[in-house]
Amino acid sequence: MLVLEYKAVVKKTKSTAIDEAIRTSQFVRNKVLRYWMDNRGVGKKQLYQYNTQLRAEFGFVKDLNSHACQASVENVERAINRFFDNCKKNKQGLKGYPRFKKDCRSVEYKQSGWKLHSTKRRIVFLDNKGIGEVKLLGKWDIHTYPIELIKRVRIVRKADGYYVQFCIKVDTASEARTGDGEVGLDVGLEHFYSDSNGHHEENPRFLRKAEKAIKHAQRRIYTKEKGKNNRRKARGRYARKHLRVSRQREEHAKRLARCVCKANAFVAYDSAACPKGIDLNVKGLVRNRHLAKSISDVAWTSFRRWIEYFALKFDNKVVAVAPHYTSQKCSNCGETVKKGLSTRTHNCSRCGTVLQRDVNAAINILLKAKNTGGHPGINAWGDVSSTSVGGNTCKSKKRR
Repeated sequence: MLVLEYKAVVKKTKSTAIDEAIRTSQFVRNKVLRYWMDNRGVGKKQLYQYNTQLRAEFGFVKDLNSHACQASVENVERAINRFFDNCKKNKQGLKGYPRFKKDCRSVEYKQSGWKLHSTKRRIVFLDNKGIGEVKLLGKWDIHTYPIELIKRVRIVRKADGYYVQFCIKVDTASEARTGDGEVGLDVGLEHFYSDSNGHHEENPRFLRKAEKAIKHAQRRIYTKEKGKNNRRKARGRYARKHLRVSRQREEHAKRLARCVCKANAFVAYDSAACPKGIDLNVKGLVRNRHLAKSISDVAWTSFRRWIEYFALKFDNKVVAVAPHYTSQKCSNCGETVKKGLSTRTHNCSRCGTVLQRDVNAAINILLKAKNTGGHPGINAWGDVSSTSVGGNTCKSKKRR
């Protein structure tokens, strides 16, 4: 799936209508979930029948497009299935029991309830929520794709405004690689990653650099009176700073993953970057209160996902291996050289090999992937993946 994102230009009345549509979508989801909790054993058919009852009972639910209400039911269905799948697989810890949504930020339409305007830069929402015509800002032309290929249209509320996303069913366009090398990657906190060729990619530490401004914006919130517009504006400034950091992380991870996959036919990485944690769970790592902020800031999970995506785009083979003892084992002779975390140089007394600690680990990861096969990477994006010929996944353009 291809996702095209446009910035929406809306006035106060339209933003109020969009917020009402989002709240209605949240209301339907929570009511359907409550119905499932109170009537254990009900199936998919009963959930959709209850959605029909809600539309008959509440006028504001009927004003929302029927397919948008069905999309909310689908979200509940996915949450329920995910919970039962985790139970069947005996997942460690919490199984992800479905929860009520407190602050939804999007409403999703299917193939009805909207219409592209003839000007090619506007979309019209046809339900009775009063959204109407919305102007779109973006350099990509949605009209180059047939209407029947647009499977979803979402309105997403972010800290800096509203966005309209089009989910288009198209095949990923493959690209030619510039090289056919082999590389092992060891992610870390000192460097974003170190590869088996001796290259260190610096850790940008976006959150650390913006932390002073973020804390200042957070303190400004509490100087404003509750319930007043000034407090709401202060919260908006604080949220936009966090949004900027999040976008910086994502773009950085995407750029590096594309460069790695474009230059190498075989990529091996340690499973610390795996979102589900094949052997080393990121969720478990962030429980360390001394390292939690740094681990979250480095965005290993995003890097892993983009590696897997661009591996499909460039026809690469990617393998995740368990990182255990890759730093202790000598990459030249296999001797175990015990060292603490503060020791950053690998010095083997048996063969005399001297390497930077992370480079030695990256070489071991590459050797381990080639010898054992590791865990072949999968498409972590699921059914709705993002793609672009130019390398930007979510295509968008804002007013400068």
